[in-house]
Amino acid sequence: MHHRQKLCDKLKSNFLRKWWFVIVVGLVLILLGAIVTVYFSSWINSIIDNKIILRNGSQTFGWWRKPPVEPVIRIYVYNVTNPEEFLYEGKKPMLDELGPYVYEEVWEKVNLRINDNNTITFNQRKTFKFVPELSVGDLEDVVVVPNIPMLSATSQSKHAARFLRLAMASIMDILKIRPFVEVPVGKLLWGYEDPLLKLAKDVVPKEQKLPYEEFGLMYGKNSTSADNVTVFTGGNDIRQFGLIDKFNGLSHLTHWKTEKCNRLNGSDGSIFPPHITPNTTLYVYEKDLCRLLPLRFLQEVETAGGVKGYRFTPPKDVFADVAKNPENDCFCPSGPPCSPNGLFNISLCQFDSPIMLSFPHFYLADPKLRDAVEGMSPPDPEKHQLYIDVQPQMGVALGARARIQLNLAVSQVVDIKQVATFPDIVFPIMWFEEGIDHLPEEVTDMLSLATNAPPIARAVIAYGLFALGIVLLVIAVTCLIRSSGRQETLNLEGTSHYVKPEKKPPTTTGHPDATNGHTNGKGKTLETLNPAFVGGPENGVTNQ
Repeated sequence: MHHRQKLCDKLKSNFLRKWWFVIVVGLVLILLGAIVTVYFSSWINSIIDNKIILRNGSQTFGWWRKPPVEPVIRIYVYNVTNPEEFLYEGKKPMLDELGPYVYEEVWEKVNLRINDNNTITFNQRKTFKFVPELSVGDLEDVVVVPNIPMLSATSQSKHAARFLRLAMASIMDILKIRPFVEVPVGKLLWGYEDPLLKLAKDVVPKEQKLPYEEFGLMYGKNSTSADNVTVFTGGNDIRQFGLIDKFNGLSHLTHWKTEKCNRLNGSDGSIFPPHITPNTTLYVYEKDLCRLLPLRFLQEVETAGGVKGYRFTPPKDVFADVAKNPENDCFCPSGPPCSPNGLFNISLCQFDSPIMLSFPHFYLADPKLRDAVEGMSPPDPEKHQLYIDVQPQMGVALGARARIQLNLAVSQVVDIKQVATFPDIVFPIMWFEEGIDHLPEEVTDMLSLATNAPPIARAVIAYGLFALGIVLLVIAVTCLIRSSGRQETLNLEGTSHYVKPEKKPPTTTGHPDATNGHTNGKGKTLETLNPAFVGGPENGVTNQ
């Protein structure tokens, strides 16, 4: 009996341990589900950070070095149809917007030098190929545009000695230089021989010579740039991934008033540090822009390949005058008067040529600038706004439209007869739209995976762990409750004892042997010897 009880207790103990173990497993699974919910995104981000670091031989490095995209630049030229009336009759210049003249581009980073401090130095190579089937017009189209070398020279001479201005007027008269030139579009873009530049080449001291012999709006760009650019690989700090460390050995520009405005640590527009949020401000540096261009979140977008991204665009006051945006005071080193609202003066980066940038059709600029000319349609954000679409997890540009207008700020100089009647005006020259229409399928597939797979995986793993843990808990608790109920029932049954009914005293007849306690002389009762003898006369047994 004792051994049987010990066996039952052992089985009971094993039973309880088994289900308590199941409860612990269930709780552990639920805890793991909570950990996955909280930390899964961080784990994925760490994996992404490690994969995108610019290291030789990686897929990211290959795409960065030679982007597998087909950038396109569309160029629009403002043809002046009434130069004589403008100069001599005081009429507004009539502009006829020609184009687009479309070029396909190929980008490649060459002369790569991997440095010990997790940076890479390179030169940017760009090649342009004209695409006539996408263009409206031909490169042989002749246009009339302001003579930029001449008007730059006359504007710069405004504060020079009077005899210098008169000498300049005589030289230009001899060389038959006029305020407007007729030139084919192709030469306007890529270069034509200008008399003033040719003269400067012969008379200007070597250390002051301009770095080009011809004039063209895109002169020297169809080649490998001589600028040495150094960017961070992200190996030390992923927050600096793809940002410029030095440009031609300098970490800052030297043109502007403050260290903040002279910063160079922006992106080239192709890659950005990962894990971008709508609160992030992106910065892009382009040499021709002569400053960092801030970009702020505008809206969510989705590419044709199904990749979701964020669209960033410059703030509306990025080129605002100092009265509307006091932070722009640092871009006005010469002091008031500064650039009109909506224009950015880059003359310090363009050999003091009075070039001003704006968005196309003077988008976000003072309406007076557009009112000063005829033939320019009102600005349209859909056509004239600059933006970049970025995949936020990896910082890869999904698409872009870099839209900038080139303007010439002309000053009237009465001592130079050729421009004596040329009023002070901001003259639109051309605008361009450079961008990426789509990414290759291999890139969009990877970006789609990086965008869509992690949330799905986190949900599946977390909910799976939660569900399995809860199921195990419910089963274990239910079995324990049932086991406890059965054990209680068994205990109640085991504590109830059988009680023999109390015997009736035997009926006596006066004979000693008539009692139930009478023995047969051997110490045994009659009841023991004869079970039938249990009640005396009542059972039909009588004493002899």
